[in-house]
Amino acid sequence: MTITETILKIDRLTKDFGPVRAVDGVELDIRRNEFFALLGPSGCGKSTLLRMLAGFVTPTAGDIVLEGDSITGLPPERRPLNLMFQSYALFPHMTVAKNLAYGLEMDRLPKVEIARRVEEIMAVTDLTEFASRKPEQLSGGQRQRVALARALVKRPKVLLLDEPLGALDKKLRERMQLELKRLQHEVGITFIIVTHDQEEALVMADRMAILKDGKLLQHGAPAEIYQNPADRFVANFIGVMNFIEGQVGTDGFFEAPGLTVSNAASAAGQAALAIRPEEIDLVGPEENGLQGRIVDIAYHGLDRVLHVETPASATPLQVRVSARLSGGHMVGETIRLGIAPERCKFFTA
Repeated sequence: MTITETILKIDRLTKDFGPVRAVDGVELDIRRNEFFALLGPSGCGKSTLLRMLAGFVTPTAGDIVLEGDSITGLPPERRPLNLMFQSYALFPHMTVAKNLAYGLEMDRLPKVEIARRVEEIMAVTDLTEFASRKPEQLSGGQRQRVALARALVKRPKVLLLDEPLGALDKKLRERMQLELKRLQHEVGITFIIVTHDQEEALVMADRMAILKDGKLLQHGAPAEIYQNPADRFVANFIGVMNFIEGQVGTDGFFEAPGLTVSNAASAAGQAALAIRPEEIDLVGPEENGLQGRIVDIAYHGLDRVLHVETPASATPLQVRVSARLSGGHMVGETIRLGIAPERCKFFTA
């Protein structure tokens, strides 16, 4: 199903902390029932933006519109949005069932309705068998599911998640990424997640936005941003990217030591060629290519990453190849790299 209907509009949202502008005129349309990721390095403004949506931080300027109505002036408790923190913030003296029921009790829902909702959300999040346990009796992944269930049981129109998987180890984190995505589809709620983990965003998000220094640099589907980054920062931030510094001549060709590539850049001058490790080919000695020497081989299970020293770059280029194809290569070996112009991006220096 294609998700097109806007549920939340972020309109030129800005936040100043004294002389520091933490969020700078961000504009985004979040669609109903989508999984949207806010991504960027530490200090880029993503958590501040999330807290403005939740109502815990007051914007300096701009507006937050939910289903056509401004909620910018509403206090957190009156917004149909829930914020799940990285720390989970579970009540240690309460059982899982009591933790889930607490917010509904504060809303003064009938006891029968509370019991029905708690039972329903425990079934969806696979927590039924842990209903009588307290948080200290649960694993990290189970506590994470309780925190998520507690947010979902109130049936918010939008669920805000601030680094929700940051406290988990790598293996559990990867499992919970898929669990979050599954739950989001099952409950049909819009998720907005803040993360600094690019792989996490690529795995889970329907769309994502990249922020830097409070500014929105690019937003779109993960594949679109990965394949067509708007600038050098985005290209470097999302995934692994090789950069080769060089010069574009008046003939439209990019040149670096040992390398010449036809180029679509509009202007002559200094430029950087960018290419993903998986887009570089290994070619035979009789073919045109960039000559280099393997200085390291990193094993990644199904594939390997060759680190290749070349005259074109001050740092070794990374070349991702399948384990089957790379089995015969050794550190110290001289190889040739094929860099096809249609696989490259060019950024002005």
